[in-house]
Amino acid sequence: MKLARLSGAVAAVAVTVGLTAACGNGGADAGPAAKVSTDEDITLSFAWWGNDDRAARYEKAIDAFEEKYPNITIQTQFQSWDDYWTARSTEAAGSALPDVVQMDAGYVRQYGATGQLAELDGQEGVNLDTSGVDETALASGQIEGKTYAVPVSLNTQSIIYNAKLLKELGMEPPAEGYTWDDLVQWFADVAEAGAKHDPQVYPIGDMTGNNPWFLQWLVQQGKVPFTDDGQIAFTQDDVQAWADLWAPLREQKAFFPAKRAAQLEPKTGLNSAEVVAEANWDTLMPNYTAELGSEDLELMPIPTGDDGKKMYWHSGVMLSASASSSHPDAAAAFIDFMTNDPQVGEIFGTSKGVPATDAQKDAMKIEDGSPDARLLDYEDARADDVTEPAPVPVEGYGEIEVEMARLSEEMQYGNLDEDQFAAQWFAYVQDTVKAQ
Repeated sequence: MKLARLSGAVAAVAVTVGLTAACGNGGADAGPAAKVSTDEDITLSFAWWGNDDRAARYEKAIDAFEEKYPNITIQTQFQSWDDYWTARSTEAAGSALPDVVQMDAGYVRQYGATGQLAELDGQEGVNLDTSGVDETALASGQIEGKTYAVPVSLNTQSIIYNAKLLKELGMEPPAEGYTWDDLVQWFADVAEAGAKHDPQVYPIGDMTGNNPWFLQWLVQQGKVPFTDDGQIAFTQDDVQAWADLWAPLREQKAFFPAKRAAQLEPKTGLNSAEVVAEANWDTLMPNYTAELGSEDLELMPIPTGDDGKKMYWHSGVMLSASASSSHPDAAAAFIDFMTNDPQVGEIFGTSKGVPATDAQKDAMKIEDGSPDARLLDYEDARADDVTEPAPVPVEGYGEIEVEMARLSEEMQYGNLDEDQFAAQWFAYVQDTVKAQ
């Protein structure tokens, strides 16, 4: 008889205790992969971050998996982003991660390079098929050529903008192929027009603390942000150049004020119609459209660097198997189902990103002209610009991102200048990486 599913904090305790007792041999060799058993009763634990909507979709997808594998029961738990990683850190200390975990690219090295995640390459062609996932996207789940996480959804960088608001300002998006300097000038022009709008609107929030865009900018400079062995490959001069790029807009006071942004949280200036644009992952556009309550949001491509767009797919959601799982074959089969099965694509749509495989993309029910349709059109249009593998961050990079945003905010309040920002953040980066 199937066990009842668990959720939330109760599940976090139950799964942690159960796994610590049952499989304290984290990192043990599971042996060669074998086709998942259809006779043995198997229970897998599965954890993810998200909200109630994601939970409901996962439950439907799990029902479909359990129908295909009647002998496998999935016990589930989910938390908010911060609570999720706190729970995983506690479990990892006892080599007791859940059998399958939702993974983020920023944490792959932290958990994969320390023996907490199973190498999945041996499962390929047995219980797992990743042939439908873009190779550059697969690279974001690999360390030194070994696969520790499989992308199940993808996104890429964009500028999400309010087309109606931009039209009210008498302006248009920059022309295809525009440069980073063109973007700075465009923001300046939007700020000037926005100052005359009633009420005043701003072009965007301060870009200096936008770490994903910093990494994208580095790639367009021909720089690899991180080395294969998990070290920082950028320099303090790179950080300085990034901060200096946006200095004219700070001097003009063109950026959305940090104080007002804090007042609006958890909403943003974009979905409150107080800024024209936000530089972010493209898959946020449908969610922002729903929050804004209008169909006015559109997507424009990122600037072009000296060598072209040089974009990369970012793995919005990835799945990993625990190295300490007692059922590695079943864990791989579950990851395969969540990656490839058309039912999962139909259930989730773009709610956790655009599916990584065509089988799931084709199964989505998308209304013509809808935000989801515009998102898919954007990604199709950008596909030829995606030429680079996604950077695999160093251990501790989640903390490094947070510190970058904090120091950027200090600069917005006038407590730091560009030189101090660059020096302090780069010193923090070096200290954090050395401490790992």
